[in-house]
Amino acid sequence: MSILGNNTAYVASRAKARKSNLMDRTRLRQLIQQSPDQLTVAVADSGYRAEIDLYAGRFTGGDLVEAALTHNLQNELNSIIKLCNGKVRGLVEIYTNRHQYHNAKVVLRAVDNEVSVEKVANSILPEESEVNVPWLKIIEESTTIQEAASQMRRLPFGKALMALSEDKSLQTYEDELDTHYFSNSMKKLRGGSPDVRFLRNYLATEIDHRNIINILEGHSFGLNSEEITQSLIKGGRMVSEKNFSQASASKDGLMDVLRQASNFDFDAFQNTMSISEKERTLDPVVTWLRERENTQMQRMSYLHPISALPIIHYVSAKVQEIEDLRLIVRGRLAGLSTEVLEAHVL
Repeated sequence: MSILGNNTAYVASRAKARKSNLMDRTRLRQLIQQSPDQLTVAVADSGYRAEIDLYAGRFTGGDLVEAALTHNLQNELNSIIKLCNGKVRGLVEIYTNRHQYHNAKVVLRAVDNEVSVEKVANSILPEESEVNVPWLKIIEESTTIQEAASQMRRLPFGKALMALSEDKSLQTYEDELDTHYFSNSMKKLRGGSPDVRFLRNYLATEIDHRNIINILEGHSFGLNSEEITQSLIKGGRMVSEKNFSQASASKDGLMDVLRQASNFDFDAFQNTMSISEKERTLDPVVTWLRERENTQMQRMSYLHPISALPIIHYVSAKVQEIEDLRLIVRGRLAGLSTEVLEAHVL
């Protein structure tokens, strides 16, 4: 077996071991039952003690947990990447690079909404993590999203943002980031090896799901077909470029496109749409699509055990744990009931 093969088997094994240490549904349910005052200790006892201790001198409550979770995730992503080499590293980076795009969105939103650099540093991008220092500097030195975009010009997506005209909205910038991430990632996923094909198919599913949500949100906001089409991302399989016009024209047009899609449970989706319309929220649709992604991602853990896929699956599961913990902490502090939190987390 080659050195690369040995490394792949080793990293995949390490990723599986780390995944086994993540919280299960029972543990998350226990956390949801905790009071806001108990949650900091509970999160620390769940594997985040070092990060909680690191930030305890500066933060309390939700800010403390938020900073600790962000720091832990950034360290974990860096750790996993450093373990990988060769082709496997390239594939894992395609998935983990999305967090750089996420940070760019955080910066643009902060600048556009005039959120102070101190507030961002106290929660979403804690300055104790070296990764965040350049992002915080952009917020500090920018008064408009165009100025912020200019400071990102050397990043992979910099040219795409710089190409936007000065009158474009924050939403347009965020759409451009999404488009660039998926377009750039799909271009890198060339070749016919099983792990490359599977990751390409998974990203195509994510694109389809984003397009479905963009179309539904567009109609709820009263956008016309042309405006909705401009927000769609190329590269999907169900809502592909050739049927953008039909899918964007109306909800019925979207349903007609999805009805023809293979490997898509249209009846279940149609039922979810009915619930969504009755409750006047897209939450049921978003949750249903996320579960569909999770099912596809779950297959990564066993289909090709010595490849990049189990590693990507672990990264996805780790990110999900962080998001669940953030939702629980924010929700409890905001006074949400355990029933509401369980419906969104479990």
